[in-house]
Amino acid sequence: MINIGRNVLAMDDYMLAIQYFNQAIKAKPYLSDPYYYRALAKLYLEDYAGTEQDCTLAIERNKFKSEAYKLRGFARQYLGKNSEALEDYNIGLEYNPRDRFFLYYKSVAQTELKEYEAADSTFSRLVRMYPRFEDAYTARARSFLMRGDTLAALDDLSKTIDLNHNQTNAWLMRADIFAARKEWEKALKALDEVVRLDPQLPDLYLNRAFIRYNADDYFGAMSDYNYAIEIDPENSAAIFNRGLLRYEVRNLAGAREDFTRVLVLSPDNFHARYNRALIALESARYKEALNDFNAIIKKYPRFYQAYYAIAQCHDHLGDRQTAVRTMYKADEIVRNYVRNPRRNPLDRPTIQAGVSNNKGEKRDEEETENDVMERFNRLVTVDNAERTDMAYNEKFRGKVQDLTLRIEPQPTYGLSFSEQTDNFSGTPLYSRAIGDLNRLNLLPTVYISNSIFAPVDSAMMNDAFRRIEVYTHSIESASPRPADYFGRGLLHAMLKNYAAAERDFTMALQKDPRFSAALFARGYVRGLKVNATAGGEKHEQETAMRFPSLSGYAEAISDLDALLKLYPDMEYAWYDKGVLFLMENDFTSALHCFGEALRINPEFGDAYYNRGFCYLKMGNKPSAEADLRKAGELGVLPSYNVLKRMK
Repeated sequence: MINIGRNVLAMDDYMLAIQYFNQAIKAKPYLSDPYYYRALAKLYLEDYAGTEQDCTLAIERNKFKSEAYKLRGFARQYLGKNSEALEDYNIGLEYNPRDRFFLYYKSVAQTELKEYEAADSTFSRLVRMYPRFEDAYTARARSFLMRGDTLAALDDLSKTIDLNHNQTNAWLMRADIFAARKEWEKALKALDEVVRLDPQLPDLYLNRAFIRYNADDYFGAMSDYNYAIEIDPENSAAIFNRGLLRYEVRNLAGAREDFTRVLVLSPDNFHARYNRALIALESARYKEALNDFNAIIKKYPRFYQAYYAIAQCHDHLGDRQTAVRTMYKADEIVRNYVRNPRRNPLDRPTIQAGVSNNKGEKRDEEETENDVMERFNRLVTVDNAERTDMAYNEKFRGKVQDLTLRIEPQPTYGLSFSEQTDNFSGTPLYSRAIGDLNRLNLLPTVYISNSIFAPVDSAMMNDAFRRIEVYTHSIESASPRPADYFGRGLLHAMLKNYAAAERDFTMALQKDPRFSAALFARGYVRGLKVNATAGGEKHEQETAMRFPSLSGYAEAISDLDALLKLYPDMEYAWYDKGVLFLMENDFTSALHCFGEALRINPEFGDAYYNRGFCYLKMGNKPSAEADLRKAGELGVLPSYNVLKRMK
């Protein structure tokens, strides 16, 4: 099992590899290797906390596994735990004193900890042992830069480039050094090399546009902004900076369009709103300007410049009284600041204009629950172009976390005549309630499924209609069975005729009030009926997990409650009930239901995912991350995507 997982890992299918390692861990939990390789798969999915945890488990089982120390140290560096990472590298070097990656990562950790003398010693040892290891010179150059020694840094970068002319980071650091010195031509030449090596990275064009702008090449700068936006149409940094440049060259209409696009992506971007307001004021669109300036002072009530602009707008609109009153307000803010700056500080908004959709952004202040809730509710796309300072010494990188996926809960489970198996083991999903029904042999085998939205082709449709006629003929006989109504109801549900399905399940329950499968199926279709009503003519699959404003799930929840009285250990009923509460934004009840489902089945990946989703809606980021990591470990594909987008 471990070897199969390693082969799958080598083919970049990290989610599937994790499932193989899970099976190996279940079979032989005392082995170190499956934990180590699962940690490696999680690393490529950018789950650094999960990587650290699995490496610790691997080390607990085999403290001599040096690669586990290396991997854990690397993950800890990404988590900002440089001291702990350094401890791992020192232990690893006791086992492998000539391992260049232990030395390399150790030197980087020492640099991050500002232990520069120790870092210099490690770098010297590294380049003495491996004089052609280009990354060592690049990392030492960065260490010199952190101390302000640009000459030594440039010397090391030249050594890197001599060893490998295509070393992207070296050229990029040279460009940064020359740009800081305002040596624009040299900076441009270095950045041209970076663009040549990595032409699909939008941020490079932003950096080159900045250099070209400072070199008075406005046309070249505009060209770079345009191309960056062509590569990534939702890169708010490129759109904002192009807006500034358009504003400067007096293309007011184009600038206004760009700032509006930025605000669609990042509604809290102060600079975009302020600049759009200034353009509206300059273009005599005073009411538009007022809307933006008022939004600014609502968030920054002591930003006096906005009050002066508001006064101008009212003056142009003929409301002199309000204009004078607003002007006095601005003057009062300034006077109070002059009298006592500490007691009456001015608002100085520092929202960075050049941050793309909150992607990869470093947050100096701890996010509040409201911040987490607001950001989660605004998720739009992921950034496929993030650069790191160092890379783990392997060739494969995961892509699951970089997919552009809509963030929504996992769907409810229902019943079907079509088999759905567990994604990895290939065994059908099982519940005692449905097993009891199948043992009676009254119907074709009934399966638990959450993929009933799968498209129905013409052959399947014709077969369903034929089978409906058979059940109808049986029902019209003298003594129809509850199973006949139930079977016809399942077929109606497959054909999306939820009203007919509900009627059939109700008839089945009238004949047998303890028909547990009918309770489950009716609860399922009643939930779908509400979703379909909320979604209008849109396809049910696209609207299934939206949050309708109406509270229409009471009947569905009632069915599931009745089912749970008969089968209190049916995790799928608890799970479905949790999804319905989640749809109604009753997060406390949803958390309870998902918790019950997980108590019954601790390997229920969808329940972990939806509970994590629920925690994010509540702003509880730590609990959400723990659940999403577990869901990803159990094979729920969107988990790592959400984790990355909430960093």
